[in-house]
Amino acid sequence: MPDAFLNYIDGKWVPAANGETYLDTNPARPGEVIGEFQRSGPEDVDAAVSAASQAQDEWRHTPAPLRGEIIARATRMLVERKPELAETITKEMGKVLVDSGYDVQGAITSGEYMSGEGRRMFGDTVPSGLPNRLAMTVRGPVGVVGIITPWNLPMLMPAWKLFPALVCGNTVVVKPAEDTPLSAVRLFEVLEEAGVPPGVANLITGFGPEAGQPLTTHPDVDMISFTGSRAVGKQIATLAGAELKHVSLEMGGKNALVVLDDADLGEAVTGALWGGFSTTGQRCTASSRLVVDSRVANEVVERLVDGMSSLVVGDGLDPETKVGPLINAKQLERVHSYTGIGVEEGADLVVGGEKLDESFGGHFYAPTLFDHATADMRIAQEEIFGPTITVIRVDGDEEAISVANGTRYGLSAAVYTRDTARALRAVSELEAGLVYLNAPTIGSEIHLPFGGVKDTGNGHRESGTAAIEQFTEIKTVFLDFSGTLQRAHIDEPTSPD
Repeated sequence: MPDAFLNYIDGKWVPAANGETYLDTNPARPGEVIGEFQRSGPEDVDAAVSAASQAQDEWRHTPAPLRGEIIARATRMLVERKPELAETITKEMGKVLVDSGYDVQGAITSGEYMSGEGRRMFGDTVPSGLPNRLAMTVRGPVGVVGIITPWNLPMLMPAWKLFPALVCGNTVVVKPAEDTPLSAVRLFEVLEEAGVPPGVANLITGFGPEAGQPLTTHPDVDMISFTGSRAVGKQIATLAGAELKHVSLEMGGKNALVVLDDADLGEAVTGALWGGFSTTGQRCTASSRLVVDSRVANEVVERLVDGMSSLVVGDGLDPETKVGPLINAKQLERVHSYTGIGVEEGADLVVGGEKLDESFGGHFYAPTLFDHATADMRIAQEEIFGPTITVIRVDGDEEAISVANGTRYGLSAAVYTRDTARALRAVSELEAGLVYLNAPTIGSEIHLPFGGVKDTGNGHRESGTAAIEQFTEIKTVFLDFSGTLQRAHIDEPTSPD
């Protein structure tokens, strides 16, 4: 019998009210069951939200430095358990151990940063336009926050949202992706051991329509923070927006790595290989489009083909593996369908483009390279979320930037050049929330804002002080000690002669 894992509601590990469960399997070996998890429904959402609502008042009145100290304790535990947690992620999600270590480290750095915000969380104190009056802003929590996270970063993403939300005084209900619930369970075990009070942080596992949607529409949830697909994000925006909830959405990208004709081509190709194929291309910031000046395109493609020949595909636990499996059979079929689309559209399939034979045993796909694509092709416009790179050849910097900007997404972009002036022009013109110079489109840092423009999101940012802004409400405060009625913009003080 597989290990059974429960929901975490009001400080207790409990089964789903409906008694239903589902199995989580290893994408490298689908016959290997990771565990049995609760298939939560609306009753479980009600219980979790009720617990969070009841705990909210006491938690918001807990001094922020004390809230930060709890997060700091949890972070130290993550550091101690990093190797075992990385192995859990690889077994559950499939990516190689290096990538899984990055996943855990992302949670650690988030905890390290956000625990300190318990002693900052700055407001502003500004001069008043009236005498004997102080004017300032202070921050307070939004309330009960529903958090819905994706499967590709199963520990980093919950931590990125959880830690700032908790430090800011919110209580939370987390619904992780159904493909990677164990990583979230392990994170909640740490939170419990670190001393998060009952009801402050709650976890329900299950599927979007059965648990995610009821969480989104629940009348006692004040905010939804979501990372995932554009299609689901639009649904959440519609449902939550109708109830005037705070909504934070991060919905993917079709990121361009631009290679100008003066670039260090070795450096650019190394960046493209890491940006395009780490986590098997299953990252919202993946370098899925290479926009290459035609004067160097042949050499870039040749170097890419050579580099791809060393990308060992296999089980992520094998230290020789560079590219692990896709998350599930549905995603395998999706990625393969885009190969067919690319061929039909007239792009040149240079390498890969096939599901790997049964000897691999899991949801494996060959790293794939298309060349001579045009900017309007679906493989250059739509997020494939797999190990596929599409090369688009351009003539000059202006066309390169135009093509890079020519999608509905605007998450991350990169430009490779040795010319400072060209680099700065590109940075100025690229329509993306993240821009990298001589580095791939992945590699954000916790103390800086993360998020995108256009259809990538709805204007919010995660990480850094932007996360504090997202999970707090601003209160403007006026303290008048004049001893008399002062009417702003009516009783203006006169200037001295």
